[in-house]
Amino acid sequence: MKKIGLFYGSSTAKTAAVAQKLKEAFHDVQVDIIPVENSGEADFEAYDHIIAGSSTWFDGELPTYWDEIMPVITSADLKGKKVAVFGLGDQVKYPDNFVDAIGYLAEAFVNRGAILIGYTSAEGYNFNQSQALKKGMFMGLALDIENQPDKTDERIRKWVDQLKSEFEKDISSADNSFNC
Repeated sequence: MKKIGLFYGSSTAKTAAVAQKLKEAFHDVQVDIIPVENSGEADFEAYDHIIAGSSTWFDGELPTYWDEIMPVITSADLKGKKVAVFGLGDQVKYPDNFVDAIGYLAEAFVNRGAILIGYTSAEGYNFNQSQALKKGMFMGLALDIENQPDKTDERIRKWVDQLKSEFEKDISSADNSFNC
């Protein structure tokens, strides 16, 4: 499998902890963890496989560190790269924008030519709406560490197994009907 770049915001402890768990779950595959605060266009372009993660802040906003890197993503050449997104949110306190960051990141990568993989079911969550939903599925891994901590490790394990398979699939056979 090609090398994977895992981009996350290191200033948020929970997102950093999930990034580390993801890396560990890929135990037999090289995954480079890159704090997004220290990344540039060349970092995103260096990987054929990208995982990007973020929490959703306040009323559905990207954290500052992702806001600041968005111009880099929106100018990078990501054509044909496979990208998976994970997000942290709180479906109880913020049910109207649960894991919106997933949707914002997914859209930014797809708009630069990336192929989005790693869709997951919205079953088992209780929220009103989310920018992360597309055709009834989350556009990545949705985690609610605040209200469903007991489900986090199993969701990560299943998603990593799914990603291993999807990263290996031929791009020409990828289902692009889900892309933003």
